[in-house]
Amino acid sequence: MKLLLDTHLLLWAAHDPKRLTRAARSLIENSENELVFSAASFWEITIKQSLGRQDFRVDARLLRRGLLDNGYDELPITSEHAINTDQLAQTHKDPFDRIMLAQAMVEGITLVTNDRKLAGYPGPIRKV
Repeated sequence: MKLLLDTHLLLWAAHDPKRLTRAARSLIENSENELVFSAASFWEITIKQSLGRQDFRVDARLLRRGLLDNGYDELPITSEHAINTDQLAQTHKDPFDRIMLAQAMVEGITLVTNDRKLAGYPGPIRKV
């Protein structure tokens, strides 16, 4: 199964794996799953770092290199992804989460998240 991990899951997997639920760990460790990260996650990390958010203190360059070195694929943001955010109800205002959900919908992959509000959307989402 192809899985797009949201930003917090990427951060926890790389730097604080104890925060991952058993279900998240199981999906990430399953060698049959293809793990993907969005360019939006690195946009989010960089912006939130500049705002002083303590939960985003990570070297984005090292994180990206580590993900690629560990077999993750990078999913760029396309205009088709951006356009398809108009299909999403306004229940969740976070633009980073919204673009990742649109990416999952367009690409036919599952977005894996720990975000209760994001997981409330219909579509290819799995809350862990």
